[in-house]
Amino acid sequence: MHSQYDVIIAGAGPVGLFLATELGLAGLAVLVLERDSTNANPIKAQPLGLRGLNTPSLEALYRRGLLDAVLADAGQGLAHVKSQGGFRSAGHFARLPINAERFTPSRWPYRLAGPAFGTALTDLATLNRVLTKRALALGVSIRYCAKVQGLLQHDGGVQVQAGGETFAGQWLVGCDGGRSQVRKLAGIAFEGTEPSFTGYQLLCELADPEKLKPGFQTTPAGFYAKAGQGLVMVTEFDQGRFDRNQPIDLEYAQALLRRVSGQDVTIKALHQAHSHTDRAKLASRYCQGRVLLAGDSAHIHSPLGGQGLNTGLGDAINLGWKLAACINGWANPGLLDSYEAERRPAASQVLAWSRAQAAVMAPSPQGRALGALVKDLIDTQDGANYFIGRIWGLAHPLLGASAPDFQLSGNRLGQRLHTGRGLLLDFTHNPALHALCRPWQGRLDYLADTAQDTLGLKALLIRPDGVVAWLIEGEVDLTAAEAALVRWFGPA
Repeated sequence: MHSQYDVIIAGAGPVGLFLATELGLAGLAVLVLERDSTNANPIKAQPLGLRGLNTPSLEALYRRGLLDAVLADAGQGLAHVKSQGGFRSAGHFARLPINAERFTPSRWPYRLAGPAFGTALTDLATLNRVLTKRALALGVSIRYCAKVQGLLQHDGGVQVQAGGETFAGQWLVGCDGGRSQVRKLAGIAFEGTEPSFTGYQLLCELADPEKLKPGFQTTPAGFYAKAGQGLVMVTEFDQGRFDRNQPIDLEYAQALLRRVSGQDVTIKALHQAHSHTDRAKLASRYCQGRVLLAGDSAHIHSPLGGQGLNTGLGDAINLGWKLAACINGWANPGLLDSYEAERRPAASQVLAWSRAQAAVMAPSPQGRALGALVKDLIDTQDGANYFIGRIWGLAHPLLGASAPDFQLSGNRLGQRLHTGRGLLLDFTHNPALHALCRPWQGRLDYLADTAQDTLGLKALLIRPDGVVAWLIEGEVDLTAAEAALVRWFGPA
């Protein structure tokens, strides 16, 4: 039996590692157990590992001082829009591009343009590398070749069997993917819908690439697309019949590409291949005793639009400070329950978004009719802004949403959240607010400052994850402010 940890995390992917950095920031003893022998899996690098980050994910990394490293290491810059032959794309819905020229910032008055506004590209290998470095610097322990095989819960914590050893901790968090062993061992149900398609990413050499048309091409069996770096994407509406436990060899990839494209195209060499489906499932609960779930362990769906990674990073920054508050002894009763109350509905919305895209892409008369209707909607000003708002992760109203990245007198708000503590931002320099915050010193910082644009706000209470917990536009209500402090930062 190893020494006791505060938190054991199963899975050293971006979600598990980001959660580990959040807990390490709070001074906790954290162990990450990873089933693979290394994090250097080639499938996580570009192009197969390429992923899009939406605004909330960019904000989360930015608020912890990690965004510059992630984008620089990935060789990417922040891209509010991506140029495609003169058409500025803000993303896509069911492979239907959305024109960023229709974006109307005034519809989101509390969203200020800044270092984390928009979308960006990275890859899983880069995220893992940056987050691993930060986690180790914060004292997090990472063990490889340590697949979770057994779990025993008791009143004071958990015992976890992994890699032939036993580890003890107060809490266990499953970040070990859609086939989560932690979820199964905890007896948490995984409910939802079965797949309508199997998607493939083939890194290959074509003997006759000219036989495949450029761009996304819809066919009677599904669709295909040639991307950069030798990547061919193929989706077949086969009700998920392909056995994803089997390797994808050249012979299978060849037959698949010909079947879906309808072209007699030849694959000369197959370097890497990966498959996915649009199976959409949600954990019946996010907490069972001393076991919690985050990321794909709690929710799976098709990877269209990169929503899985973004939802998982949102889980991590929401859970980290709340779990740390419980372990450090200052959490208000019910604080940890707010993790599931906030994040499970968010995941449910993403699953619905994913299912809707699968329905629109279906190569059937119904799917084509839906696609034509959605395309017409996307081509309107209101429709484009609706889809951009969903894809970029924008939100309104402000209470319960991400705090605006105010340009303050010395720096930006996001740069004041690197510590992982909460913040009461006071534009009025009110001594009563300052005095009110003093009993929460160590959990919460107080900042009296000015901003280029306060958006009509007098003061805001901002949680460690950057969410606005309380705000005031008129007269300061100290009773309401104190109630918010107690709710989110525990008794004084």
